[in-house]
Amino acid sequence: MSRVAIVTGASSGIGAATARRLAAEGFHVLAAARRADRLAALVAEIATDGGAATAVACDVTSDESVAALAQAAALAPGPVTLLVNNAGGARGLDPVESGAIGDWQWMYDVNVLGTLRVTQALLPALESSGAGTVVIVSSTAGFTVYEGGGGYTAAKHAQTAIAGTLRLELCGRPVRVIEIDPGMVKTDEFSLVRFGGDADRAESVYAGVTEPLVAEDVADCIAWCATRPQHVNVDRLVVRPLAQAAQHKVHRTS
Repeated sequence: MSRVAIVTGASSGIGAATARRLAAEGFHVLAAARRADRLAALVAEIATDGGAATAVACDVTSDESVAALAQAAALAPGPVTLLVNNAGGARGLDPVESGAIGDWQWMYDVNVLGTLRVTQALLPALESSGAGTVVIVSSTAGFTVYEGGGGYTAAKHAQTAIAGTLRLELCGRPVRVIEIDPGMVKTDEFSLVRFGGDADRAESVYAGVTEPLVAEDVADCIAWCATRPQHVNVDRLVVRPLAQAAQHKVHRTS
């Protein structure tokens, strides 16, 4: 039987890259996201490359949708040994005094409660496998704040708190908890979603940065952590591009 990995937010960016990479590592991947058409294309691509994957339409903000994901996992062709909580995102770059409550609510629902729902739903399967791993894709925003990032950094700090707390609570049980904290990653959608579809503003985030991280870089980190021997727990992996020394210190060419 194949080992089964579940990746949320798999329709684009880091999630899609992680699904491809884990399939190449020999996992049967359950690729979960809201956009079923994109998932179908991803699964077909993975199959063409010799891997195995199944598309599961899932909205991590819905209890019913996450329950259906758990049901799909129960029918998967092998034990569920890996969960990658990748679904998330940012909206807006407004100061706290004028931040939109709706944006903050969305970021909390997707990043924090989405991680909670999916982890709760899949934890029994991960534990019963005897060698489970939970990966939480947070951000350097999970430990560093910056102007305009109050809502996003609050959500990512909460994700980091979930990872640390869960690791303590699962001590002595056969489930690892790994936190991945990327810095600047240039993907097709992250900044575009953050700025409401404003492509110029989204592109300006990476202006002058010759080599930001890309989705495949983060997928490589996730796969490396998840494929270490089971007794090896990489608690937290922070990964930034060389040009980014810190959240506020980025080298940009003229």
